[in-house]
Amino acid sequence: MDDQGRIGAPTLRDVARRAAVSLATADRVVNRRPGVRAATIERVEAAVRELGFERHAGAAALARRSGFHVTAILPRFANPFVAGLAEELAEACRAEGQRRLTLALDEVDRFSPTILVDALARAARGSDAVITMGLDDPRVAEAIDAAVADGVPVVTLVSDVPGSKRHRYVGIDNRAAGRVAATIIGRFAADPAGQVLVVLGSQNLRDHRDRLEGFRAALGEGFPGMSVAAVLEGADDIDRTRAVVHDALAAGARPCAVYNAGAGSSGVAAAIREAGLAPVVIGHELTSETRPLLEEGILDALIAQDPGHEARSAVRCLMAALTGTVLNESQERIRIEVIFPDNLP
Repeated sequence: MDDQGRIGAPTLRDVARRAAVSLATADRVVNRRPGVRAATIERVEAAVRELGFERHAGAAALARRSGFHVTAILPRFANPFVAGLAEELAEACRAEGQRRLTLALDEVDRFSPTILVDALARAARGSDAVITMGLDDPRVAEAIDAAVADGVPVVTLVSDVPGSKRHRYVGIDNRAAGRVAATIIGRFAADPAGQVLVVLGSQNLRDHRDRLEGFRAALGEGFPGMSVAAVLEGADDIDRTRAVVHDALAAGARPCAVYNAGAGSSGVAAAIREAGLAPVVIGHELTSETRPLLEEGILDALIAQDPGHEARSAVRCLMAALTGTVLNESQERIRIEVIFPDNLP
């Protein structure tokens, strides 16, 4: 016998199912909390009337005890950092409140706003909350706002969507990360009037663009003789990154340094090896790909963030949004770590 046909008083879960909304949205409407658009409120209230559901003081607690379903939208063909992040999210959800959270992973093309918008809409229909790596596009912001309007909190992870109504961004200060990269290059590079190649996954990725803006600003302030020769886009793919760096070097670029603000550091390493150059190279994230490059001296330093801390923080932020609990703000600050061969963990 299904839930609708069982004997007994209708539950809040029955209301959510009848109204085709998440349990968290039904809870918000029934308990008169803000953040749900009018059309959704009408649908939930209609389901309440049809089922004869009676609100009582313990309804919200009952809903919380029954658990929540979270969808995490992460890039398909993930690089090692994103793959590790997915594992950490799964572990954080398992550990939260004795498995009160279940996690579904939706892997999408990170560089397609249309695909990400569809994934956000799909997740909002079937989940109580959403975690997503953002893409800086107005359509993505609108999709996040629509989810939030339906009572589904959204946390952006690693890459933000500023201007949207997302509940919170969890990640490092990417402008500060870019400034750190510029300071290291400015102090390490042998040529005070040298040129730097900057490699991004895409300028549409907010985290990468913020890193570029911070890098340019700090280089201009602290090392005005140095300049950015070119900004390349490698789509966070090793082969494509190798190709764009190779083409820039073949065209005559002779950088004193390379700042890879995205993934694909092996591609950068391959291209500079082929060209017989030895610039200062700064990358991001300590992974199975970047560790050997740092140990071999091909990468001079890594700017890293802790994926485990980020995953746990994202889950805590969502649980706070779903249950109304208060966060310890100092616990949610994601710090930038600079790793050299000397302090490899």
